[in-house]
Amino acid sequence: MDFAHPWVFACLALVPLMVYWYRKKYDSRQGSVRVSSAQAFSASSLKVYLRHVPFILRLLAVVALIIALARPQKRNDQQQTIGEGIDIVLCMDVSGSMGSRDIQPSRMEVAKEVAEEFVRSRPVDRIGLVIFSGESFTQCPITTDRNTLIRQIQTLESRRFLKDGTVIGEGLATAVGRLSESKAKSRVIILLTDGKEDAPDSRLIDPVTALEIAKTHQVKVYSIGMGAIPSSIVEITGHDGGQPRNPAMDFIDEDLLRRIANETGGRYFRAKDKEALQNIYKQIDQMERSKVEMTSYKRFRELFLPFVLAALVFLFIEIVLRLTWLKKFP
Repeated sequence: MDFAHPWVFACLALVPLMVYWYRKKYDSRQGSVRVSSAQAFSASSLKVYLRHVPFILRLLAVVALIIALARPQKRNDQQQTIGEGIDIVLCMDVSGSMGSRDIQPSRMEVAKEVAEEFVRSRPVDRIGLVIFSGESFTQCPITTDRNTLIRQIQTLESRRFLKDGTVIGEGLATAVGRLSESKAKSRVIILLTDGKEDAPDSRLIDPVTALEIAKTHQVKVYSIGMGAIPSSIVEITGHDGGQPRNPAMDFIDEDLLRRIANETGGRYFRAKDKEALQNIYKQIDQMERSKVEMTSYKRFRELFLPFVLAALVFLFIEIVLRLTWLKKFP
């Protein structure tokens, strides 16, 4: 419950003044007879105990009227978001090297956390998720269901289901495929990887071909190379329990990522820590702004009427008691 005129409650200061005035004047208004002993008048009746009830009822009436004048209201706030969104696909590398801890607690955990923050900051966009390692997979089609997409991001683990390797080309091609039928004016892919093309024999699309596909569909790509300097990277065990390999050997192909970004109208970024990755997503967020209109609705339901009725009831009962059962004779 809110009050439209809360300053009216200052009038409640009148209540203690009324009590003081009543106690001061009460005795002077009573009739008196001088007698040698008051023993005969020691018996009490119900009227004696209830003689202050009319005044109490008047105080309650005054309090109820003050509350009514403060205009108690029940407020219901609603907000409607209307906008022209952008279709975005997060294309994330989930290869084994993403488990490296050169960025604490790991590259994968940081990438997931920052991606989740980005999704929450885009209220009207449709966003999807594509992952790739030795093969690519659509984890979540483009959607406006933020909760579902965030759950999919939170469950990502490096190289859990996909083949070992890094197929940047197939990951990019899959992401473009998600946007190929999009009617949005702006279609964007955020490609994040910590390595270079390391494709198995089953590869279908190389990075250059994927780049041409993105250009054909007029999809803008922002590419992010993630990871600290190679010397700080720990060894990662092979997917099938094979010989350990040093992810430094597969370190970022910046020339490829820069080419993909430049030729599609995007931009290449380098993220060496969590703060840098957060700043990159913020820059992308600023460069790809959606047209959003937010309309707020405030509905009020007046609640003063019950207090007015209560005040009238208190006054009515007071008047009836003063004129009948508790009537005084001069």
